[in-house]
Formats: sequence, C-alpha cells, structure tokens
Amino acid sequence: MKYFITGGAGFLGSSMADRLLQDKKNLVTVIDNFSSGKMAHIKAHLNDKRFKLIEGDILNLKLLKKAIRRHDFVFHFSANPDIAKGLIHTDLDLKLGISATYNVIEAMRTEGVKDMAYSSGSGIYGDAGLIKTNEDFGPLLPISMYGASKLGAESIIGAFCHMFDMRAWIFRFANIVGARQTHGICFDFIKKLKNNPDKLKIAGDGKQSKSYIYVSDAIQAMLFAIEKYKNKATYLKKETSGNVFIFNVGSGDHISVNKIARLAVQEAGLKDVKFAYSGGKRGWRGDVPVVRLDLTKILRLGWKAKYNSLEAIKLSLRELQKEA
Repeated sequence: MKYFITGGAGFLGSSMADRLLQDKKNLVTVIDNFSSGKMAHIKAHLNDKRFKLIEGDILNLKLLKKAIRRHDFVFHFSANPDIAKGLIHTDLDLKLGISATYNVIEAMRTEGVKDMAYSSGSGIYGDAGLIKTNEDFGPLLPISMYGASKLGAESIIGAFCHMFDMRAWIFRFANIVGARQTHGICFDFIKKLKNNPDKLKIAGDGKQSKSYIYVSDAIQAMLFAIEKYKNKATYLKKETSGNVFIFNVGSGDHISVNKIARLAVQEAGLKDVKFAYSGGKRGWRGDVPVVRLDLTKILRLGWKAKYNSLEAIKLSLRELQKEA
C-alpha cells in the first residue's frame, strides 16, 4: 500500500507514519508545512527509501494534487492544533480545517484516490454535559471554531463520498495524549511547572472531566476499523451512511483536570505546588468541560483501548517530562 499523510510531521501524523512503516511492504509520503510539526518526529525515516517527505502547505491545491497522485490511501491529520487560538483568529480553523480538507478530498477526486481516514473529535458534539454521545447524536452544535471546523470537514467529506464514489473513515477522538505533543493539558502542565515549580496556573475550576486516549491506542483504533470495513462490498444502513464510516474512539472512562494537575506535579518530582485557578467551569471560551463518548459501535467491532485515561495521562506526562 502507498499511503499519504497530511500533517505527517505532527503528533498524530508522525505516529501513524511510524506504525505504517513497520510493515516493510508499505510506502509512506508525508506532507507538512512545519507550522507545528517537527522534523525530529520523522528524522528516523529520512534515509528510508520507502519514506518521502514533502515540505509544503495543503492550502496549495496545485502542489497537493501533484503530491497525492498515485497513492492508495490518505490519512488526513492536518489541522489547527491550538483550539484556543480560534478566539483571536476566527478564520484560522476555517482555513486549516474546512478549506484544507476541501483541498485534500478535491485533490483525491481529481487524481483518482478513493479512500481516506479523517481525525475528527468530540468537539463536534458541542456541550452535551453528562450525556453519552453516540455517532447518531444530534443536533450537532459545536461551541468552538475548532469543533465547527471538524464538523464542517466531516460534511464536505461526506458529500464527496456520496457524489464521487469515494470512501471515508471518520474518527471522533477523545483527547489524544502521548510523546511528541506540542499542545494539550499534559504538555501545558509540564511546561508551566518547568517555568515555575512553585505555582501551577489552571484554566477554569479544575473540575473539567474528560476522556483521554493514548496515541498508540488511537492509531490502532483507526487501522483496526479500516481493516474491518475496507473489503466489504455492502454495508448495513444502521452501521453507516453510504460510504462514510464514523466511529467514536476513546478509553471509555474519564479523569478530572485537578487529578491531572496532581499527577503532573508528582511526575515533575515537586511538592507543595500551589494551584491557581482562573475560575469558571470552562478553561476558555469554547472549552467543553464534560465529555462522555459512547463507544458501543467500535467496541462491537472488537477493538478496545489498551490504556485507560489515568494510564494514558501517566504515560504522557512521563514522556513529556523527558522531552522537556
């Protein structure tokens, strides 16, 4: 198989590249503009003849069409990695989420590439509180520009799949954690504690409660679901909509921000750290304080996360502490 990965030098994209290259039969091309991705994430593959790096921007449709040509499958990870930035630059997610996704699937259409996987997120469900949202939950009312861009991208992908006989696997992830993160709660806490070991600033009231999934589990979930569905000639309507296969992916449990803060302090080897809260139930405007994903669909396929939220957070903090 010849794979094409957008955002291939980023946290999730480079992890997928690592996994795909474990199979000696695979060829992998990654494209990244290095706005948040890092060369260090892919340096181990630079001398591998099965690996190709294209330093470029997927907003350049002409470049993208040429790059994506003659590939079998596309993993689309490229996105704005900093949700809070949408408060300041309101068009950022429009460009990096919706416009970029249009370019990817339009390039696929013109170059005859039929299959793709897209990393969406729980933000598309909006603020549903303690409700366990399944893939058919509605109405879908995101409360952040990031969530809105993910939902918009899903819609564009769905339309192309129906109109042009393409197929897509969409994964609505819980918060993904692990080594190589350049943002997120674990990354932020480790960085803050390094800069100030006496006080940790926490956005919101610390009671936010969400599910976290370790990066290797997220990668495995994608490959597992794709393998289960890709060779089917027909699909049950109750399982999918046309040629679009949507899955919630998470660890199935949750952990609070306060608990993560205590774990970060412990991992940093510190004591008597004062917690300073910004206040309010949200970390920032657009933050969803409580996330509960219904994983019934992917669990029925036979997939299950290896690590729960607590274990994923501990592993991530340990790895990020080494990188700090």
